[in-house]
Amino acid sequence: MALPSTIFKATLQISDIDRQYYGEHQLTLARHPSETDERMMMRLFAFALHADEMLNFTKGLCADDEPDLWQKSLTGEIALWVDVGLPDERRLRKACGRAARVCLYLYGGRAAELWWQRNADKLQRFANLRVVALAEAESKGLAGLVQRSMQLQCTIQDGEVWLNCDGQTLSLSPLVRKA
Repeated sequence: MALPSTIFKATLQISDIDRQYYGEHQLTLARHPSETDERMMMRLFAFALHADEMLNFTKGLCADDEPDLWQKSLTGEIALWVDVGLPDERRLRKACGRAARVCLYLYGGRAAELWWQRNADKLQRFANLRVVALAEAESKGLAGLVQRSMQLQCTIQDGEVWLNCDGQTLSLSPLVRKA
């Protein structure tokens, strides 16, 4: 019998000064049994950076042809495709063909660095792809915030991100590898 997903609830208040976006989102995150807290929080982090009423979590690890997050237009076209982790270059090529914009969030320390070194040249040809990396200490810090019910405040200014949960504040400096 397959293990069920674990459900997490998050109230996410966002003040994105860079985009002039201010909002509160009631989110339900299903963590697949094979998913780590770190990966789940990277999905939440990516949501905060792209927050919009039309942005949705997908089936994620359960579906090979869907990203972790996407934003579709009213006509059903994929306006934004967001993946987290170290995907295969072919997956990114396919995503760049299907979506107007594609964002990839790398994490994992040395493994992410090696992945980037192997794939950087191949990915330069995709004009609609943005690659952002988070340092290992920062992604581990995100994992340390996990609770079954979370109240998070996120402030984004000048590319820096501050995330507060229960009095604990993380300062995150995403590194743009490809704009």
